[in-house]
Amino acid sequence: MRQTSQTRDFVLGGRRIRRLGYGAMQLAGPGVFGPPKDRGAAIAVLRHAVASGVNHIDTSDFYGPHVTNEIIREALSPYPDDLIIITKIGARRGSDGAWLPALSAAELKGAVHDNLRHLGLDTLEVVNLRAMFDPHGPAEGSLEAPLAVLAELQRQGLVRQIGLSNVTPAQIAEARRICDIVCIQNHYNVVHRTDDALIDELGRAGIAYVPFFPLGGFAPLQSQRLFDAAQQLGKPPMQVALAWLLRRASNILVIPGTSSVSHLKENLGAANLTLPDEIAVALDGITHAVIKPSTTI
Repeated sequence: MRQTSQTRDFVLGGRRIRRLGYGAMQLAGPGVFGPPKDRGAAIAVLRHAVASGVNHIDTSDFYGPHVTNEIIREALSPYPDDLIIITKIGARRGSDGAWLPALSAAELKGAVHDNLRHLGLDTLEVVNLRAMFDPHGPAEGSLEAPLAVLAELQRQGLVRQIGLSNVTPAQIAEARRICDIVCIQNHYNVVHRTDDALIDELGRAGIAYVPFFPLGGFAPLQSQRLFDAAQQLGKPPMQVALAWLLRRASNILVIPGTSSVSHLKENLGAANLTLPDEIAVALDGITHAVIKPSTTI
C-alpha cells in the first residue's frame, strides 16, 4: 500500500483546510433522527472543535432532519472566515426515520435552499450529491440528471463546489464529464478497504477522498491488530485508526463524529500521532472485512 507523509492540510476547491475535520451526524438524536438528548453538549462539541483548529465540518439538512444544521448555526454563527461547511443532498427522511431517495429537480433545489436557510448562509461551499440507488453502498445508475440540477445551482451562485457520496468509479467518471468534482465521500476505514485503488487514482487527479464511517460508524471497528497496535503505542484504538487514515494518502480528509468533548479530544489527537513504520505495516495487513452499517449517511 502506498504511504505518504502526514501533511496537515489539503487544498479543496481553492480553499486550504485541515485534513482532520468533524462530522456532525452524531449531534442529532438516536438513528440520526430527532433532537439530541443534550443540545448544550452538542453546541459545546462544535465550539471546542473549532477552537481546537478544526475548519472543516461535514453535515446535511437530512440529519435530524434540520437538527444538526440548526445546532451548527447556533453554535458557530457568525462563522470564522476559514471555516468550510460541507453538506449533502439527495436523500430525505421518512416519518419513521427511514432514509429515502430525494433526487428529483424539485427535491434537490429544495434541499439546497433548506441547507442555506438552516445554516444561515448565502452560498454553500461544497455540496455532495449522495447517490441513493442503494442507500447502504454504491450501486450503478446514472447521475447525469441530478448533477445537471446541481451544476445549475452552482451557476446561480448558491453552490461553489460539487462533490459526490456513495458512488462507484463509473459514476465518478460520468460526473467529471459534467462538472468539476472536488471530493468523493465513500465508506472506508482501516478494515473496510474497497476503495483502495480509487483513493490513489483520485489523489493523482487532486480530488479529495473523505471516508465516512472512518471509525466503523454504527458497527464499531473490531480488529485485534488495531487493538494490539493501540496498546503498543499507549493510545486509544480509534485514535490509531484515524492516524492510519491520515497516513494512508495525502488526499484523505477525515471527519470523525462524536457528541462528546472527551472523545473529540481523543480524535483530534490523531493529527499529532505519527505511526511507526512497523505499526503501519501491521495495520495495512488487516483483512478486508466489510462492516455493514445499520443505517446510512
